[in-house]
Amino acid sequence: MEDPHFKRTRARDARRWERGDSTERKETLAVEEPLEIRLGGRRFTLTMRTPGNDEELVAGFLFAEGFIENAAEIDEIRRVRDGDGKPEDNIVDVILRVPVDSLRERLRRNFAMTSSCGLCGKTSIESIARRIRPPADAASIAASTLAGFGRSLADEQPLFARTGGVHAAAIFDLAGQMMAIREDVGRHNAMDKAIGWALERDLVPLRDAVVVVSGRLSFEIVQKAAVAAVPIVAAVSAPSSLAVELAEEAGTTLVGFVRDGSFNIYTHPQRILPR
Repeated sequence: MEDPHFKRTRARDARRWERGDSTERKETLAVEEPLEIRLGGRRFTLTMRTPGNDEELVAGFLFAEGFIENAAEIDEIRRVRDGDGKPEDNIVDVILRVPVDSLRERLRRNFAMTSSCGLCGKTSIESIARRIRPPADAASIAASTLAGFGRSLADEQPLFARTGGVHAAAIFDLAGQMMAIREDVGRHNAMDKAIGWALERDLVPLRDAVVVVSGRLSFEIVQKAAVAAVPIVAAVSAPSSLAVELAEEAGTTLVGFVRDGSFNIYTHPQRILPR
């Protein structure tokens, strides 16, 4: 659901060329703005995102990246106020219930992992293995249900329908019911918002859920899902080679090209039932 406080689209004059003719028209663009995240008043990181659901984004990011272990470790996510006492749209401050030494170790470990990524796939996978929660082996879904998720996702993307410029991440239960969907200019942000939604409702680990994303399946998307113990991750597009390697190692069922009633299963196919 859109947060009415934030403007997520912006109109822009454009010239349309088609069949040799050009016309002036108004185009609707997805808003992209920076969000500064502070920890205890000190600047921590900056991300470019579509405004709205920022608290979910921050919670999901901190969890998926290993800075918190559960929602209880977040004391407060609050807007920073300007000199007139008005809340800033693009700055949030997070107060954590994490001992200083523990937080320092998590920061050190995370930055060590970040610096290692890109050296080789094996190094990247091993560096996050300690944070992956084993998904439920018993979780399963009917192939016919999974095949319809691409259409379900498309039908619930109002921002994409207006702009054509955002990604989506949705959480479904194993019966095929959509529980939540989030849109953002960044695919990783959409994923963090969806996980943050579940975290705030004490639904993590997501052992009885399917996460479906609108773009390709990257290593980062599979990593975030694996940390939340999501057993089945699907996308309307293709996975990368490293995403498949991570899914295989993590025990995640990875499904790509969910469109037009068909899909490809790349890892752990036993969770997809032939009915």
